[in-house]
This record gives sequence, structure tokens and C-alpha cells, in this order.
Amino acid sequence: MTDANTDSNLGYRSLQVCKVVGITYRQLDYWDRSGLLGPSMQVASGSGTQRLYTFQDIVTLRVIKSLKDAGTSLHKIRLAFEQLEEQVGENWRVLDITLLSDGTSIYAATSPEEVIDLLRRGQGVFGIAVRPVHDEVRGELHKLFPDRVIGAVENEKLAGASGT
Repeated sequence: MTDANTDSNLGYRSLQVCKVVGITYRQLDYWDRSGLLGPSMQVASGSGTQRLYTFQDIVTLRVIKSLKDAGTSLHKIRLAFEQLEEQVGENWRVLDITLLSDGTSIYAATSPEEVIDLLRRGQGVFGIAVRPVHDEVRGELHKLFPDRVIGAVENEKLAGASGT
């Protein structure tokens, strides 16, 4: 394949983007005109010109649609994206970040140890995985009481609940 046919040289037209993202042309046009996300490759500059979107634009649009589907307003999505740029940098769209939303707030998991509440000016959020705590407690109790079977009933319940 030659460089002339690469994704970064050709771009994607609005109707192609709408089909891939699962939105209407009207939504795409509004998101562009409102400043939420416009095409990075080529903006429309009058009648007959095409907007051209990059692959990364399409990924971001799909993220926006997913957040909208979760009940998050465009205003909150815009604020979250602004905080991502401030907290993580302009290249946040290409990093391994997981966005979480309950429709009310948007969180960014930037690593297994760090979750940021994007709508509260990047405030850190405390998270705890329960299963590792279960395993740690069992290990500590086993050190104190090596002759006891620790957590046998709970392990059977866990195995039954997870289908194993």
C-alpha cells in the first residue's frame, strides 16, 4: 500500500462517519457547529466542500455516542474532555484510558491505581477491588491460624456465583 492510500492522507466523509459511529448527519453537524468535536482533517468551508474526519476523530465520536447512550449530557461530555486535556494532555485520545459514566458523572481510569472524576475538576476518586481484599484477609488469617481452613464456605459461594 502506498502512502497516498493511508488513513491519515484520505480521511472520512461525514456520511461514512455517521454510519460507523451510529449517529445521524444532523447530530454530527450539531456536534461540529457547537464545538464539541469537528473534523481534524478538513473543515467544511462553504457549499460543496466536504468535512474530512480522521480515524481518531471517529474513535472520539464513538466515545461521545457511548457516553450519550449512558445518559450523559453533551455539556458534561464537553467539560470532561476539557478536563482530560488539562489533566492528561492533548494526546489523551490515543492513550490507554478507560472512561466510566453513570450518566451523572464521568470518570477517567488512567491506570489501575488512578481514577479521576472529570466533572469535579480532576478530583481523585478512591476505588477498591473487593476480591483482592478477600484474598489478602484469607492469607493473613492463614498466617495466624495455619491449622484452620479459612474462607472455605465463602469460596464455595464465590465459585457458585461466578459459574465455575
